[in-house]
Amino acid sequence: ADGYYQYLTSECVYSTSDYSDMVFLNSMSFNKVVDLQFNSTVGKYVALTEFGVKQAEYFNKDQALLQQKKAAVDTFCRHNAQIIDSSVRDKT
Repeated sequence: ADGYYQYLTSECVYSTSDYSDMVFLNSMSFNKVVDLQFNSTVGKYVALTEFGVKQAEYFNKDQALLQQKKAAVDTFCRHNAQIIDSSVRDKT
């Protein structure tokens, strides 16, 4: 099938039960190639391809967006991890 495939993924990565090492990753891909990724530890968008360089420059100029993405560790990741983990722990 001809065409283009663009998608966005959000991940919460952690390995401790107190979530102290939790990282929020937000990746933008085009045709199965990750061009750009926000990493909450770095605090900005990082280009992974030549195409992603201009996108990273554009997104990193928006301080409100960067603050929102940094806050996602608490608002999105920890919040959902606590709900999911508690339901799993209650079953064991």
